[in-house]
Amino acid sequence: MGKIMQQNGAETYRVEDTMTRIAQSFGRDESQSYVTPTGIMFTISPGAHAKLVRVSARETNLEKVNLANNVSRKIASGEMSTQVAYKELRKIETSPTDYSMRMQIIAATLASGFFTIMFQGSWYDFLPACLAGGLGFIALINFIRLFEIKFVAEFVASLLIGFTAFSLFSFGIGKEVDKIVVGSIMPLVPGLLITNAVRDLMAGHLISGLAKGAEAFLTAFAIGAGIAVMFALF
Repeated sequence: MGKIMQQNGAETYRVEDTMTRIAQSFGRDESQSYVTPTGIMFTISPGAHAKLVRVSARETNLEKVNLANNVSRKIASGEMSTQVAYKELRKIETSPTDYSMRMQIIAATLASGFFTIMFQGSWYDFLPACLAGGLGFIALINFIRLFEIKFVAEFVASLLIGFTAFSLFSFGIGKEVDKIVVGSIMPLVPGLLITNAVRDLMAGHLISGLAKGAEAFLTAFAIGAGIAVMFALF
């Protein structure tokens, strides 16, 4: 349960609370949990051996978090046994992403255009922003597989976004290149990560909050550096 929630974008304090509540539902009132962005430690009782689970890959899939929460509620209400809950959680963990890659690319493309409008860009900037944002998101997906380093992939994706936006603008396509760039990079911005970092800090989970904040800062720096390079070149 904790691994599923941590891998898919849940707050650290929520992961710990959910694991503890499940243990209490089965009469384990002295259970202890300690969760960081990269690992989970849990013990049934102070004298028992602790188990460590490594969390190496993280993404945003709030649907899986919601499904895991539903299982947690059924356990707490006594509607689900441990065997049934385990099978259900394994099913949730191994289930593919609800949205296909094509759908994610289309969503990122349209979001880029509408973010440009939201930031007071004109409709002449809509299509350039869609094109730049869509290409940047495609680059992000493919470069993550190639480099296996998230920040490098985000830097390269932002480079492509900046190059596309400035190239289109130089050909007279679009009126305000800054609005096109801002709208195009929005699908790359770690909004949920920033939110979770603040919520964890407010809940007293300082290590997790600072770690997520540092990750969000590095992501923002990679995006900003890529765009800054394009500004310097053009």
